[in-house]
Amino acid sequence: VHLIPVNPAREDGLNAKSRKRIMPDLLTEPPAIDPIYEARVYCNIPTIAERSMEGHAPHYFKLVSVQVLIRHGDRYPLYAIPKTKRPDIDCMLVPSRKPSHPQLEAFIKHMSKGSAAQLDGSLSSLPRYPSHSLCEMGELTQTGVVQHLRNGQLLREIYINKHKLLLSDWTAKQLYLETTGKSRTLQSALALLYSFLPDFDWKKISMRHQWSTIFCSGSCDCPMRNHYLEEEQRRQYSLRVKNSDLEKIYVDMAKIVGIPTRQLRASNPIDSLLCYFCHNVSFPCTKTGCIGMEHFNVIKRHQLEDERERQEKKLYFLYALLATHPLLNQTVNRLQRIAEGKKEEIFVLYSAHDVTLSPVLSALGVTEARFPRFAARLVFELWQDGKRPKEHFIRILYNGADVTFQTSFCKDYYKRSSKPMCPLEKFVSFVKRDMFLIFNSTSYYDACRRRPL
Repeated sequence: VHLIPVNPAREDGLNAKSRKRIMPDLLTEPPAIDPIYEARVYCNIPTIAERSMEGHAPHYFKLVSVQVLIRHGDRYPLYAIPKTKRPDIDCMLVPSRKPSHPQLEAFIKHMSKGSAAQLDGSLSSLPRYPSHSLCEMGELTQTGVVQHLRNGQLLREIYINKHKLLLSDWTAKQLYLETTGKSRTLQSALALLYSFLPDFDWKKISMRHQWSTIFCSGSCDCPMRNHYLEEEQRRQYSLRVKNSDLEKIYVDMAKIVGIPTRQLRASNPIDSLLCYFCHNVSFPCTKTGCIGMEHFNVIKRHQLEDERERQEKKLYFLYALLATHPLLNQTVNRLQRIAEGKKEEIFVLYSAHDVTLSPVLSALGVTEARFPRFAARLVFELWQDGKRPKEHFIRILYNGADVTFQTSFCKDYYKRSSKPMCPLEKFVSFVKRDMFLIFNSTSYYDACRRRPL
C-alpha cells in the first residue's frame, strides 16, 4: 500500500517548559502557516543540539522497555523533473564535510566490516552506508546518516547512560530490529544503532526484513483498508484540481522545462524541489527560464492545505486505523510480555518511511503532529511503578515532544489523574478493542471486511 505523502502538518504546539506532570505546556496555534518554515522543519538539517523529553519520569519509576519507530534520514529524490539536470549531491561519506558527526569516521570503518551480522533475506545484499559520488535515486545522503547518528547519541545518553536500559554485556535477544528492504532504511537503522548501543557488535545484530511499508507482516489482507485509501486518494485529487493557483504554477513550470503539464505533475516535482531546498542548491533552469521560490511556495502551501483537509475529512483516519493495527498490535503484545517479566526485546527499532509513521500518528489520535520530517522518531516507553510494581505505564514521544496525552485513548485520563503517564491497559484496550468501534466491529478481521453503512 502506497499513500501519496502530503507534507508537513501543523505545529506540534509544544514547548520544552514542564510542569510537575512532566508534560509540556500547549501553545496556541499560530494563525498562518509559513510553507518555507515548514519545509525547513521537514529538512531537519542537523545544526543545534536538540532538547527532548524522552526518559522523564518520577524518580521511583523504572524504565523497562523502549520501542522506536523512525523515518529514514535525508535522501536523494525518488523522482526527477524531466529535461532538467539532476541536483548535484555527493553521497560519499566525508567526515570533514558538513554536516558531520564525531562518530562518522568510526561508523564508516565499522560498516565496511560487518560480515558477522544476521541480515534477513535480501537485506544482506544492500550496502551498509551510502557511497556514490553522485547520489542514486532514493539514496541516503551524508545528512541522512548524521541525522540518525545524532538520534542514536541522544537516545543513548538518556536510555543507556541514565536509565541503564542495556548494560555493556547486552545480548542479541534484548533487541528486536526490523527494516524495509530499502538501503536508506537499513542504513538509517545502522547509523542510529551504531551511536546508541553500549558497544556495537556485529555478531549481536540481527535485522529482520519487512516487505510492507506499513509493517503489516502476516496480516496484510484488508479490503476495507484499500477502500479507504482509494477514497482518500480521490479526495486528494479533487482538492488539487480545485486549486487554480497550483494549476497556474504547474502550467508555468511545464513551459519552463518544455513538457506537457500532465507529465510534469506525474513527475512529482515537490520531491525533487525539496532536495534542492534542503541542500541549498539553486532550483533548475532551462533556456526558457528558471523554476523559482514562487513555484516551490505554491506547491508547498497546497500540501499544507491538503494536510488540513485530510484531518477534517476523516477518510485517512479510517485508513490509518486499519493500516496500523498489525504494527500496534505487535507493539502492545510485546509491552504486555515485558510487563509480565520477560527480559527479551526490551529495545525495539523499526526503520521505516513517512508512509509508515504518518498513519501511526493519525491512528493514535495525535492530530497536532507535523508530517514526518527526515529522521523523525516516534518512541513508546514502558515504565514500572516502583511503589506498585505490578502497575505499568506508557509514554509516547514524537521528535522528543511528549504526546502521550494527545492520544485519543489517554486524553480523558489526563484530565482525571495526577500521574504523568498513561496506564498500559489504556493502550492495550485501544489496540485490542476500541480501534474497531468506529467500524461497528469487534476485531481487525471483521473491520477489514465490513462495508460502511
